Amino acid sequence: MEGGAYGAGKAGSALDPISFLKQPQTILRILSWVFSIVVFASIVNEGYVNKSSDYLYCVFNKNNNACNYGIAIGIIAFFGCILFLTLDIYFPQISSVKDRKHVVLGDLGFSGLWTFLWFVGFCFLVNQWQMTSIGDLPLNQGADAARAAIAFSFFSILAWAGLTLKAWQRYRLGADSSLFSQDHLDTGHPPYSTGIENTETFQSPPFAENLDTASTGYQMPPY
Repeated sequence: MEGGAYGAGKAGSALDPISFLKQPQTILRILSWVFSIVVFASIVNEGYVNKSSDYLYCVFNKNNNACNYGIAIGIIAFFGCILFLTLDIYFPQISSVKDRKHVVLGDLGFSGLWTFLWFVGFCFLVNQWQMTSIGDLPLNQGADAARAAIAFSFFSILAWAGLTLKAWQRYRLGADSSLFSQDHLDTGHPPYSTGIENTETFQSPPFAENLDTASTGYQMPPY
């Protein structure tokens, strides 16, 4: 396997934890993980309130769909970050270029999709919060949680957009290196020879004719 395929070294290379943690992709992955925790934890803990009844309703304009959406994309993003962070750790150990390509494409697709979903969620939560009457929140309960969910939804857009860009760069790098490797294999080695020579093109070794002429012109000296 060619070294450096899809942004990683040769298979079997040792993992440097310090260098791994300093990578922009790792930093963005950890930030996305933390942001997802803040969003769904804020909504779960303080995103539902009750007023003069035992029924809980969402602080975002009493629209439970808004709370459910924020919780759902936050939890899935949480587990997605763990999955791809684990794949980032074991990525240098993957020896197959095709397997690396599948991992990078999966990262690119998931990151791009969640960038879009976080954007939709941010717009949805902002819209519902603008329509919320503060009088519907007893003692302003849940307001801080709503603002935190909105703020970190916006931060999540930026983090996942960065992950999408890094995945795209890895894909382009891997595609270019694979193409180079294929061209090198096509032009860098001579074709295999079977060892069977064409007898019609056989030529006598150099000076053979001169040797024959000299041998026929030689005469034994008389005694």
